[in-house]
Amino acid sequence: MNTKMLIEDDLKHIWHPCTQMKDHETLPIIPIQRGEGVYLVDFEDNRYIDGVSSWWVNLFGHCNPYINQKIKEQLETLEHVIFAGFTHEPIIKLSKRLCALAPKGLVKCFYADNGSSAIEVALKMSFQYHKNRGQKRPLFVSLENSYHGETIGALAVGDVKLYKEVFEDILLQTIQTPVPKDQSEESAIKAADALEEIFKEKADQISAFIIEPLVQCSGGMNMYHPLYISLARKLCDRYGVHLIADEIAVGFGRTGKMFACEYAHVSPDFMTLSKGLTGGYLPLSVVLTTQDVYDAFYCDYSEFKAFLHSHSYTGNPLACSAANATLDIFENESILEQNQEKIALIASKLERFKSLPNVQKVRQTGMIAAVELDVYPIDFRVNLKIFEYAMKKGVILRPLGNVVYFMPPFIITCKEIETMMDVAYEAIVSLKSL
Repeated sequence: MNTKMLIEDDLKHIWHPCTQMKDHETLPIIPIQRGEGVYLVDFEDNRYIDGVSSWWVNLFGHCNPYINQKIKEQLETLEHVIFAGFTHEPIIKLSKRLCALAPKGLVKCFYADNGSSAIEVALKMSFQYHKNRGQKRPLFVSLENSYHGETIGALAVGDVKLYKEVFEDILLQTIQTPVPKDQSEESAIKAADALEEIFKEKADQISAFIIEPLVQCSGGMNMYHPLYISLARKLCDRYGVHLIADEIAVGFGRTGKMFACEYAHVSPDFMTLSKGLTGGYLPLSVVLTTQDVYDAFYCDYSEFKAFLHSHSYTGNPLACSAANATLDIFENESILEQNQEKIALIASKLERFKSLPNVQKVRQTGMIAAVELDVYPIDFRVNLKIFEYAMKKGVILRPLGNVVYFMPPFIITCKEIETMMDVAYEAIVSLKSL
């Protein structure tokens, strides 16, 4: 089947996410035939560097031979089993490894299918924890500009209007607290003071405070100092509020450490993981939590304190085998150490963006970098112009509004990093003449 027929059949039957489908009247959708490491290849053999890791999930390249092999091996043994009353070896192995890697005190794993579902689990679990202990706490606190997913509960604790505004009437009760405005310690302290004011007034009504540690990814890649996480942990302890760390996007080495909370030497009450968990292969998410939280649900059946939340594909063995293979690569190839050279290269390549007249800010945390442009008129479609320019040069960039960001697979080479960032630079320069 040729590219034209694929596009026609796609548009006839498929509604794509985060897309105004009318755009595809003029912007061709791109059928991808195969993946090869850091590259995606279309049906006309055009190769594109995947600079966004296919929505931040791919860690070790497309069609990674090692992960492929481990999934094939699992496929010959067990593809799926109901996870209520049953278990299997891949998930036991994975759970032990995650608890060993996670911040101290996170000793229990509850699995779901995707990031938004993991957020729902953490919110419900926190609320029911307090209810099981005789307290009704209907409120949740989150940061301004935050994003935690697009299911109803996840949307409620988010604060990106593009996703949330239309559904305001049906969302949970939440409070947004100021996010640190930049990566300075001063901004962290100021934002923590604002959080304490909320806790002083309403802590007995609040179940949990949820954060994206260090980087608000869908919130324009806004970044802040780890001091804020430390201060938030202390405030949550002081006022008896759970701390939920949403590491769905920033976990598994994206910030330079395995988990972003490590920069603050903090252990949350709940940590949600997904995206890179399976190396970008299969849907899987997990909520790690404490023995204290687990014990609040442990009871005789007559007391009815059990956590009744489930997904049909919870703990799928194929996904768990991909996750175990992903952790194998981290362990066997010293990925976090190897990434330091790439982090330094990204930092050096960012420097020349600062001199461009249409660039407002440049920021980086580990393997995540962002270039914030001037605010263009909405009908200018600056993100679309950057995307189209980069695609013609063989690089996939998908700006968040006026923020051009880089979050490539860890297997990207230094030469490919230079290509990716040079193309972004050229794309931004080209805007001046439009």
